[in-house]
Amino acid sequence: MCTVVTEWIPGQPLRILALRDELTSREFDRPAAWWPDQPGVIGGRDRLAGGSWCVSDVRTGVTALVLNRRERREGTPSRGGLPLAAVAAGASWPERIEHRRVASFNLVLAGPSGVTAWTWDAAELCRVDLAPGQHLITSDGIDADNPRTATYAPRFATEPWRDIVTSTTPSDEPAALLVRHDVDGQVYATVFGQLITASLDRLTIESSATPWDAATWTEQTYSLAG
Repeated sequence: MCTVVTEWIPGQPLRILALRDELTSREFDRPAAWWPDQPGVIGGRDRLAGGSWCVSDVRTGVTALVLNRRERREGTPSRGGLPLAAVAAGASWPERIEHRRVASFNLVLAGPSGVTAWTWDAAELCRVDLAPGQHLITSDGIDADNPRTATYAPRFATEPWRDIVTSTTPSDEPAALLVRHDVDGQVYATVFGQLITASLDRLTIESSATPWDAATWTEQTYSLAG
């Protein structure tokens, strides 16, 4: 996961945009209930490691997402276990999974009561409770000083999010929202997009494996159990 936009304002539905950038050769499954020990959790499944980049709990409307950082690229267990641990344990997720052995990451936990983010830079785990409003998170951090944030944060504040994504062409420019470039003979690209809306009683997940193509987006809606 390389770009996440959140918007949380008390009394209004929580909105999340999640764009996953990965090697195109790494296979995955579309969002569904893939984990028998967490039957209320919906998310895309990484076929290689079995975890996810983004999961939502249909009982609570809480979503957890992980973004890779650059400090340490290797580690065990897989970062894909982090979102599953976060929706299961909430803010106490560090007690559920040994993050010190994991490659560096940003983890976002968003629900009806607010948005919290953790940064693990392979040296220190830092927690930030985000202020109400909109935030753009990349591998560099929250509302970071980088070309993507500078280009797109003002647009996400004023334009429909899905329209921004579907009007964008994948590229290898530093400010690109949707990416595509070669890495050691393989293609690294935006391989999935999700728009998640959580109100008091309903969770809606819109998604596409080709998010720049408006015709490929599908919608799943769930009634929250509590």
